[in-house]
Amino acid sequence: MQVISIINQKGGVGKTTSVSNLGAALAQSGKRVLLMDLDPQAHLSISFDRMPPPGDPSVYSMLGGNHTLADVAQPTRIPNLWVAPTNLDLTGAETEFAAEIGRETLLRDALEHFGKKKPTPDVVLLDCPPSLGLLSLNALVASNYVLIPVQAEFFALQGMAQLLDVLERVKRRLNPSLDLIGVLVGLYSKQRNLSREVVEELREHFGELLISTLVRTNVRLAEAPSHGKTIFEYAPQCPGAEDFAAVATELSLRLGFEKAAASPALETSAEKRSGNGMKGREVVVKIAAAEQGAD
Repeated sequence: MQVISIINQKGGVGKTTSVSNLGAALAQSGKRVLLMDLDPQAHLSISFDRMPPPGDPSVYSMLGGNHTLADVAQPTRIPNLWVAPTNLDLTGAETEFAAEIGRETLLRDALEHFGKKKPTPDVVLLDCPPSLGLLSLNALVASNYVLIPVQAEFFALQGMAQLLDVLERVKRRLNPSLDLIGVLVGLYSKQRNLSREVVEELREHFGELLISTLVRTNVRLAEAPSHGKTIFEYAPQCPGAEDFAAVATELSLRLGFEKAAASPALETSAEKRSGNGMKGREVVVKIAAAEQGAD
């Protein structure tokens, strides 16, 4: 069971869009996938029309110890795809669980208990909130990998040094197995010079950690959640569906689910994925310098 946090403390970068559509694409390829909503805004739950009433099993009640993940997870219309929804009660989790002993391992404990049941998911995708608080910390402690979505916009690198520094500290102190699996670019338009420039800048900093498929700007991706559907149900022939299917294939290769066809860039070792050979601290320093230059 591979657990992946989809995280960026910036809002509006496509975290929920990435979680729902990557999950659907992986499920369509035959993987058993569980999506978990850790964002108090509950957009992932709403997009699947699964937001539970107060008191019903939810991610909030699971973290509080009142329900197990098996109680919370619900099947979706898509075969092999489940969602663990939340509701607005999760808004108080940051303060409510702050005094808990072992508060940063609540989610990891729930996932470990869930992993004892068979069959387990192949992949768990965590939709993290746009902050680096307790909920995001729980996600990072429970995860094997991190995927960072960014927009092909001017401020794409803004705040990235802080995020990478947090990932490095969590890896060092709480979760030695945590690894950055990739950076995913969304809202890309090849007609815009800015989009191309941002991608080149990201490639300079992250090398082969940058997911090669760029998710193009597509209005269908924005429309699909309002219909309670993934892009593969709403507009399966659109560029957005094509892009997320390609990203899912690349992610499967990086996770080792599929064999790469003579493509060393997609091998799963951290050394191969880093491409330019930079260590985590060097990436943080380089991006911090770029952010200061932007200021």
